[in-house]
Amino acid sequence: MKNLIQKTFIGSAQLITGLGAMLFVPAWTLDYWQAWVYLSVFGVSVALIFAYLYKNDAKLLERRLNRVEKEKSQKRIQLYLYISYVSLFILASVDHRFGWSHVPFSAVMAGDILVATGYLIIFLVLKENTFAAATIELSSGHKVISTGAYAVIRHPMYSGAVVMLLGTPLALGSWWALADFILMTCIIVLRLLDEEKFLSEGLGGYKEYCQKIKYRLLPFVW
Repeated sequence: MKNLIQKTFIGSAQLITGLGAMLFVPAWTLDYWQAWVYLSVFGVSVALIFAYLYKNDAKLLERRLNRVEKEKSQKRIQLYLYISYVSLFILASVDHRFGWSHVPFSAVMAGDILVATGYLIIFLVLKENTFAAATIELSSGHKVISTGAYAVIRHPMYSGAVVMLLGTPLALGSWWALADFILMTCIIVLRLLDEEKFLSEGLGGYKEYCQKIKYRLLPFVW
């Protein structure tokens, strides 16, 4: 357990430090209030999720901290996601530096609310699904989860991620960074389609689940 606390602390510190570097170095200033508010929302959300998992589902927390994909296709997709994720923050930061966007205060606050809502959805999914690892894999005793949000859509965690990613450019005061949101959503769609193929081949009952639950990402749409 001591090991897990250490890994959690290091993982959280790396996330916050990395985000801070991506936001403040390209902006070349610490006078970027949108970034400070965003980091606060992000940091509190991640800390609360990690604290809950540590207390209630340590095995899932360990799986969430392991982000190394085993499947070749997912390794490529993970790389694309990482590049677009980093570019989103750098673009927003450069946008702030040169003043390309003029996002009103109300839109920035709406962005922060979307970020918090996205993390709330992710938390509810993690609470429901103890097999929700950060990588595409099958663990011991793995079974199909069809309760909670999974009774409505097949990939509610990705839905939460899309909501969070939509809020991020707004929260950072950048219209231009919305282009990265569109790119990341397309990559997430590729990831979930590949994940469905993997689970259909290796997880008993998953094909039947897909036949029962028609919508993947957005209820009544797709």
